[in-house]
Amino acid sequence: MRDPVVTVFGGSGFIGRYVVEKLAKRGWIIRVAVRRPDDALFLKMTGLLGQTAPIAANIRDQRSVEAAVAGADAVVNLVGILFESGAQRFDKVQAEGPGRIAAAAKAAGVRQMVHISAIGADSSSPAAYGRSKAAGEEAVRGAFPTATILRPSIVFGPEDSFFNRFAAMTRLSPALPLIGGGRTRFQPVYVLDVADAVLAALEQPAAAGQIYELGGPATYSFRELMELMLREINRRRLLIPIPFALASLQGALLQYLPSPPLTLDQVRLLKRDNVVSPGAKGLADLGITPTAVEVILPTYLDKYRPRGGYDRK
Repeated sequence: MRDPVVTVFGGSGFIGRYVVEKLAKRGWIIRVAVRRPDDALFLKMTGLLGQTAPIAANIRDQRSVEAAVAGADAVVNLVGILFESGAQRFDKVQAEGPGRIAAAAKAAGVRQMVHISAIGADSSSPAAYGRSKAAGEEAVRGAFPTATILRPSIVFGPEDSFFNRFAAMTRLSPALPLIGGGRTRFQPVYVLDVADAVLAALEQPAAAGQIYELGGPATYSFRELMELMLREINRRRLLIPIPFALASLQGALLQYLPSPPLTLDQVRLLKRDNVVSPGAKGLADLGITPTAVEVILPTYLDKYRPRGGYDRK
């Protein structure tokens, strides 16, 4: 009997590398489907020789998606963007792309699918990001009804774009902005917990067709997360409240930069809390105990302290 084959779209990203590692340890043969396979070559070292192989696929292209899922037993979709740039548009990547993957997977006889969405996926969201995530979920469920959908809050870990981003800002700026006064609430979830959730969704029959919202053991306001980060890196910075109106103006201007620090759509997204909904299925339903952010931050924010890892409190 051959080992099971899984195609992981977006497997070279922040969450993807941990998902691939977990799958390799479970004995899956892994195809890492990415636009630029050369950027995923580091994953060839994951697992046994030949167990993990990067392949070229673009979720905007039907033929490449069909080729990537052909002969697979399972498919995991991790592709997502935080802002639009060039051909990478929310509707193409987060709405149409997941549906294309789901339909191709179903036609190819794939038995299981896991789709990573996000808390905040809502057809009535004020942000195009949230609306596109909701449209992607609907397309997946329409084409592959037994797919499992995972909605994480902000994901933290060594390569995250949240704590790393703001910690890096403290090296150059005497102040950090608190959009909307820093009152937006988050429930940060550890990247390894998300990877475990993907594995559990593939291994637990009861997860088929379910939606899980993934959050850590505690909720925090944006201000509280900035204060937590500053304590960890042993730096003092002013925390300046920025009204949504002013942040919207800034986002409208900054969004045209190649890698914008803020967009208008992100400001709109911050007008809603990003926490697990009351009564929603979550990590506990998958048999996973969530990891506290306070436990993990010290393992990777050392480099932002004034004297690096030697600057212990």
